Amino acid sequence: IGKLSHKTDDRATVLLVVADCQLAIKTGTQTLEQISSTLRFGHWSCQKKFGHQKMKLSIGLILLLCGLSQAIPHFMHGRPASGLVPPPPLELPVEALPKDQYFKMQRLDHFDHTNTAVWSQRYFVNSTFHKKGGPIFLMLGGEGPASPVWNVAGAWQMYAKKLNAITIQLEHRFYGKSHPVSDTSTPNLKYLSSEQALADAAYFRHFFMTSRNMSADTKWVVFGGSYSGALSAWLRTKYPHLFHASVASSAPILAKVDFKQYLQVVTNSLQTAGKACTQKILNATSSIQGMITSSAGRKKLSQMFKTCKPLSKDPNDISTFMQALAGNFEGIVQYNKDNIGFERHTTGTTLTDLCKIMEKNKPMDGYMKVNSLILKQNGQQCNDVVYKDMINGMKQTKFQAGIAGRLWFYQTCTEFGYYQTSDSKQQPFGNMFPIKYWVQQCADVFGKKFSPSYINGEIVSTNNYYGALNLKGTRIVLPNGSIDPWHALGLLKSTDPSRPTIFINGTAHCANMYPPTPKDPAGLRQARTKILGYLTKWLKEKS
Repeated sequence: IGKLSHKTDDRATVLLVVADCQLAIKTGTQTLEQISSTLRFGHWSCQKKFGHQKMKLSIGLILLLCGLSQAIPHFMHGRPASGLVPPPPLELPVEALPKDQYFKMQRLDHFDHTNTAVWSQRYFVNSTFHKKGGPIFLMLGGEGPASPVWNVAGAWQMYAKKLNAITIQLEHRFYGKSHPVSDTSTPNLKYLSSEQALADAAYFRHFFMTSRNMSADTKWVVFGGSYSGALSAWLRTKYPHLFHASVASSAPILAKVDFKQYLQVVTNSLQTAGKACTQKILNATSSIQGMITSSAGRKKLSQMFKTCKPLSKDPNDISTFMQALAGNFEGIVQYNKDNIGFERHTTGTTLTDLCKIMEKNKPMDGYMKVNSLILKQNGQQCNDVVYKDMINGMKQTKFQAGIAGRLWFYQTCTEFGYYQTSDSKQQPFGNMFPIKYWVQQCADVFGKKFSPSYINGEIVSTNNYYGALNLKGTRIVLPNGSIDPWHALGLLKSTDPSRPTIFINGTAHCANMYPPTPKDPAGLRQARTKILGYLTKWLKEKS
């Protein structure tokens, strides 16, 4: 702590942060994953004798001080460590955030009426803007802890102010503090599904309406981004009598096992900064794939790219290594210029920044510098590229920091696929993490039952159940960004005015959900205005 700053107040602030962190763990008021999420994306405010101080702290240091030692990849299966839609930066004291509330009678299994087990589901409420007769806005949680920051920030709060809405955020079962079972053992994960999550929302609606004695004609509008964006569209489609409209941002409504289009969009997005960028990535990849075939080459690569352990000749280790190097670019592209701060100590690293590094250096030198930059920004000393270590990490079943990675991976194995493979030839990251590498992980983590044929069958079932791109729900608006790799699985064009799409050039994942900034492109500003227009119009319509 003494090395951080010579200023007494700064060191005292760090001590207060650690004390609050330890107290939260001791009392069980926050999980380690929620603490890490709060610290990543906001300011931890201390209002004791030091007044209203704000200090951005190194996540690596804080997690170390809080006792979080589990190594978690910063970008895995197309998902950052804290979820696909990280909360926006917090500019309010923590005390101003909505408090945890719990629906204590949520059903464990909505589809087995002989199962009467119940559990407590976390939610947050903000009634600041509500006026009599106003709607209820429900944001669905996704594959990470719910953050109360969303209940005071983001575009939907601006809509709520204009439309007199209550805003509620409902945490997804199994994630964050919403634990329907004692652990995440594979038998217990049968209760983790999008279908159960939608039924949770419907049952929660009934609870909230009756407990608050609200008028039966109160209209509910459901919001979500990424996975929860898909949930938002599906909730309106499956429960149209309960939910009046939906804003489904960056929603991958098409389930797909081999999501090879992901890297194609990453490539196209990088090329907006110049084609020399992807050519140099391709040259670096070719050099690496040549070196990786020999023991001496792997030893050299381990040093160049700072692997935690020497790179072995095991094909799965090599796939993990190559995917990690691609992930350095994937994460930046996916959240390019989004107003979130992402999971980095500093904000604002863009695909243009990475391409400048590549263009100003020889291919391998540029690739190494990008790798070092991403490690530094994520507070990591090295890349853990040992496949067995990754698998063993995902076999942990206790509810603890990082468990969301296992949970989301289970959902990809049983419902969605979404595997960002190297199977496309229209990308510069090589061909060494094919679909075989991804589906093998399902069997290695959850058991032999999870074979390629099983996974393929489950993805077919998902598309049959929800309709894939043939979505039939109405009063659903689906915004997507051109830079965002996930738009390849979204609905981009619609001829039905009750199901409009908005394609925002130059923006990335869920950009329309975040608070506006003066630097927002015109298309993003227009998208937010269009969404408000649709909501205003739809709320005047009868249910």
